Amino acid sequence: MTILYVAFVWFVAYRPAMSSQQQSTKQRQKLTEGPVQGHLFRLGIPMSIGIFAVMSAAVVDTFYISKLGTTPLAAVAFCVPLIFVIQALSIGLGAGASSVVSRAAGEGDHDRLSRQTTDSVLLAVLVVTGFAIVGYFSFESIVKLAGASEDLMPDIRAYLQISFIGSAFIVGPMVAGNILRALGDARIPSMTMVAGAIINLVLDPFLIFGIGPFPRMEVAGAALATVLSNVFAIVVMGWYMVVKERLITLHLPPWRELSNSWGRVLKVGIPATATNIANPITIFIVTAAFAVYGDTAVAGFGVASRVEFLFAIPLLALSASIGPITGQNGGAEMPIRVREAFQASFKLCVIWATGTGIVLFVLSGSIASLFSKDPAVQEVMRVFLTLVPFTAVGYGIVITTAAGFNALGRPLPGMIMTFGRSFLLIGVGVWIGGFFYGTTGIILALALANIVSGSLAFLWVRQADMRVAPSSRKTKTTKKSRN
Repeated sequence: MTILYVAFVWFVAYRPAMSSQQQSTKQRQKLTEGPVQGHLFRLGIPMSIGIFAVMSAAVVDTFYISKLGTTPLAAVAFCVPLIFVIQALSIGLGAGASSVVSRAAGEGDHDRLSRQTTDSVLLAVLVVTGFAIVGYFSFESIVKLAGASEDLMPDIRAYLQISFIGSAFIVGPMVAGNILRALGDARIPSMTMVAGAIINLVLDPFLIFGIGPFPRMEVAGAALATVLSNVFAIVVMGWYMVVKERLITLHLPPWRELSNSWGRVLKVGIPATATNIANPITIFIVTAAFAVYGDTAVAGFGVASRVEFLFAIPLLALSASIGPITGQNGGAEMPIRVREAFQASFKLCVIWATGTGIVLFVLSGSIASLFSKDPAVQEVMRVFLTLVPFTAVGYGIVITTAAGFNALGRPLPGMIMTFGRSFLLIGVGVWIGGFFYGTTGIILALALANIVSGSLAFLWVRQADMRVAPSSRKTKTTKKSRN
């Protein structure tokens, strides 16, 4: 079946080109015109729906796994950061692709756009596959370093072996989605994410509990359901990119041209990947801090952080939406519109974090009792959901700032802010807080890190240059500034 699919897209890719370039790009949106806030909503709402669907599947995974007991729940909590590393690689390389593609779209350079799209996808698949191979053979040492007990290892092995084998299917849809959003199309990535999440949700109970003809796989079943949903997503996105939008060409350029193309992606992609990898490393550090207080504390943190992450989805959608806007307007030399995008996204961060903070404060006890009957697990969840969501505004400002500057070819600000938050404020803070106040101190340190990092990011943006990085600008014989 796979061979037939590849043969089909290969054949279609080499059909005669459409008579008009406009026909292949008619659904792409120009983000250099119209209200900036309107573009944020148009890109952000479909993205929110897609991320919500994916994260809902993750939370349902957690709910089903919680029915297996505290040990599987704690085991998966140790697995999540490694899965996030794979996702961070995909997101970082996707950010590099989005940066060069959005600027090419803003400059009107169609040839560069098509070449960068193809080369970006190829690079991302190769990098993530290589990491997955390394991770498959080293994950046991990593999770033990984070404090995983020997009792948890059978479930950790079952979950991560399947996840690493299927990790190559994660990167394609992520990078393709970033590229399409960079061109102003958020519908297809969102629809694919929703459909994949539905497949995941349907398969979960059958594979975890062994319903009907399916074997009882427990945590391995949750991992397999996620992999199969990603297989569906990569088939759909592959067809759309190759057949519908004709953004992928199935031939390689000369090595010199390919290496230059990869270099443009990696200039943003490497810092963006480092920035995104900082988050799962931070989760490892925090998980290790909770592990000092036993598996119940780890389980409570693992569930609470997934619930909080679910409510932070619009903030993630903002970070995915601002890049195409700053990239296209930066490429078109419109710095005032770039600044407007930052200002509008920050206002939305404040509004959303305040509302969700109130909701989770009120419902924290009920949510905790839904996921576990263990009082120790419930207490960690209740304190976390009471304190941390209010401060998510700071986290939202940091990630939108990083994404916005990445698209301008300026990845350094995002890397500095993210590394400062992850390794200085959180990495040091959770151990100090834990030493003095136990698990509550760890949670307080997380909340304080959000507040401080968000405030510093806001001040940085107020003083920053809103133009595309000089080395990323397209050379023109005549260049007219449009503000």
